[in-house]
Amino acid sequence: MVRRTPPPGPETPPEPVSADAPGVIRRPLLTQSWLDLTFLHWAADPADVAGLLPPGTRPDTLGGVTYVGLVAFRMHRVGWFRLPGVPYLGTFPETNVRLYSVDAHGRRGVVFRSLDASRLVPVAVGRAGFGMPYVWSRMAVRGDGDTVTYTSSRRWPGPRGARSRITVRVGGRIGEATELEHFLTARWGMHTAFLGRPMYLPNAHPRWPLHRAELIECEEDLVAAAGVRGPLGEPVSVLYSPGVSVRFDRPARPAGIPTP
Repeated sequence: MVRRTPPPGPETPPEPVSADAPGVIRRPLLTQSWLDLTFLHWAADPADVAGLLPPGTRPDTLGGVTYVGLVAFRMHRVGWFRLPGVPYLGTFPETNVRLYSVDAHGRRGVVFRSLDASRLVPVAVGRAGFGMPYVWSRMAVRGDGDTVTYTSSRRWPGPRGARSRITVRVGGRIGEATELEHFLTARWGMHTAFLGRPMYLPNAHPRWPLHRAELIECEEDLVAAAGVRGPLGEPVSVLYSPGVSVRFDRPARPAGIPTP
């Protein structure tokens, strides 16, 4: 990854929002593709979500506002290192609830509060191997003309019965995305904690091909199950993307977190 982490020191301002990845990951830890994505976002008070973020991070904001994201898509051919992606176990629908974070080095990222997926083995590996809040769910992604419908219903570990049904109508390609649209989609890392140790996992992919989208249906309780206070009202942003291929680098610790 052509990106250097500055030495620990005083908290630095957030790095600039960039539509393009800040570096190239030549020796990836993980590879995968994210396809047929719908991004739903709600505005939130940073104080309402700060307690849901891992140590060493704070809510990332734009104009004093942070956001809660519900992102539904198809995961495609997850692979390790430079090996070919797995066609069956590495391919499945996923829906995640995410928040927006920044650490003391100014590295912007996302924090996943839940990740619903339809394959039990990846769920078990994600939970045990990375400490990620994966949940095994019945899921489907169905397209019909210019509409896409995503459904999920939780099986394990719960809360059982938490579900979502999202339908969008895909519109025209966005020529020039707004600052908010870049802020919500161009996130080049993930903040998390594993075995009590905070980590930052960088990623890189081509610039998002984004489309306007109209929300036809949204019935969900995944956001509330993720601990986010409601009601959040109507989404302030609805976007669609046909997808990108993604590479993940090896994890690094957020700044200012001592090594035990």
